[in-house]
Amino acid sequence: MAASTLTEVARLAGVSPATASRVLNGSARTPGPDIAQRVRQAADSLGYIPNAQAQGLAKSSSGLIGLIVHDIADPYFAAIARGVQDAAREQRRMVLLATTGGAPAEEKEAVAAFAARRADSIVIAGSRSARSEDLQDNAELAAELDRYCRNGGQVAVVGHPVVGASASEGYHVVAVPNEELAESLAASLAEGRDCDFVVIGGPEGLFTSDDRIRGFQAGLERAGRPAAELVRSAFNRSGGYEAGLALAQRLKAAGPARRPLCIFAVNDVMAIGATAALRAEGLRIPRDATIAGFDDIETLRDFRPALSTVRLPLEDIGRLATRATARGAAEHPDEAGPPITGAVTLRRSTEAGA
Repeated sequence: MAASTLTEVARLAGVSPATASRVLNGSARTPGPDIAQRVRQAADSLGYIPNAQAQGLAKSSSGLIGLIVHDIADPYFAAIARGVQDAAREQRRMVLLATTGGAPAEEKEAVAAFAARRADSIVIAGSRSARSEDLQDNAELAAELDRYCRNGGQVAVVGHPVVGASASEGYHVVAVPNEELAESLAASLAEGRDCDFVVIGGPEGLFTSDDRIRGFQAGLERAGRPAAELVRSAFNRSGGYEAGLALAQRLKAAGPARRPLCIFAVNDVMAIGATAALRAEGLRIPRDATIAGFDDIETLRDFRPALSTVRLPLEDIGRLATRATARGAAEHPDEAGPPITGAVTLRRSTEAGA
């Protein structure tokens, strides 16, 4: 059965389509109460469903927030998405979701799609990339975001600014102190431990991973310890698992005389993957090696041994990003919330000699 049209509603109510639109799409120019009631009764009797984009044009607001994440199945992004949803409810807005796998080309397509649907604001969560293969896609994503902001859109990016973006208005960055927190983690792990350090990092050029690697190495240097060996892999659980297999082979080859090994994986899902690989090779945490992650994702509640990590307020990050894009936030920046902080959280996975 075909949907009823605005023209049919107007005909039944005995008014022009423009008048019916003003009543049903929320225009500030509204006709008299008797006419408005007649239009609404006609719409109810026909089962008319208002067009959301037409309402957005009439109100100069669609009530939509676009959220772009790398992978909603990753607990890191799921937690940020919950925060975005919570803040959207406060603002009586709805969230549209796009997952991109971390590719700036796909992020650009998502921004264009949200702009075409007149989303009031866009929140982007995920590591920025300076890899050579992403240069052109970064430029196109930046241009798309600049165009969106010039047309009145509001953007909040978690972590680092989008490479090349130049919009001076409507553009917000929710900074996360990854480097400082990784430095604190290294200092905590180095204290009182005689071990070799290894960092499992993501591909070179991923800003979040590189920040955490740089901070961890700085923390070791501050503690008077040699720099950690760096092993790079994919920035996900599979990458952690592959790196863990390589480290397991090294530990087994060294035999009982091996020096203690302390592993830092630059996010929790990589730490989970590395731990699973060590376990699959007959090694145990923290008996045969100690390990720490970063983020304190919700999954860790059920993970054994309890994983040492850096706790980030992920849901608060999502809320803060969403509030930063609300109307009036630029005039009242203090209302968006305090700067993001985190905390080193040591658990059983780094208990030396356990």
